Amino acid sequence: MDVKEDTIAILEQFDIGNKLSSLPVLPKASVLIPLMVKNGELHTMMTLRSKELRTSAGEVCYPGGKRDPSDRDDVDTALREAEEEIGLPSEDVQVVCRLVPIINKSGLLVTPVVGFIDESFRPCPNPAEVSAVFTVPLDFFTSDKDHYATHGVAGTMGMLHAFHFVDPDSGSQYHIWGLTAMFAILVAALALKKKPDFHVAFDPEDPISFFQQVLHRRTSKL
Repeated sequence: MDVKEDTIAILEQFDIGNKLSSLPVLPKASVLIPLMVKNGELHTMMTLRSKELRTSAGEVCYPGGKRDPSDRDDVDTALREAEEEIGLPSEDVQVVCRLVPIINKSGLLVTPVVGFIDESFRPCPNPAEVSAVFTVPLDFFTSDKDHYATHGVAGTMGMLHAFHFVDPDSGSQYHIWGLTAMFAILVAALALKKKPDFHVAFDPEDPISFFQQVLHRRTSKL
């Protein structure tokens, strides 16, 4: 199998499907984690949010946002937001899986939707929401070279991970941290079958059970 097919086969094993349908009703959001193969290696596409936004202004994020009443499910939300933010047509995304959702600092239940896009895709960012779009080699998120961690605030999942990334194409520097960094680490560990060089709270061999435990612990207090 090639890199893409191999990765899809790996990630499909971690699709949550409807396993968490019994969770309490929480405000929902989704992010799309776009993967692509460049020069035979996996990369992921990220955005820099506009400084004009009310929330998370100027932060690195994956395309995504809150569930709209017209959205059928988490996948619909992620695809709609990606089209609105970076001009990615939903039909150009090969959805692979939905991973375990995480409750963010605002109390939203955020579901990561992983999908493949073609390397030839050229984003058309909506300037009202996105100020830059860039790609990062996925194995960057398993390396300790540009990684650092601090103790997270109460209620978060252990250490707060962050990365300093310099885009070789533009020279721009990006600070990738928080939930976005955690999603990137998780997908990298799963897709590459690689234990990060730094300590993570989850077991890279079976990360999903850890996130499920955290989720049930958080929701049991609601």
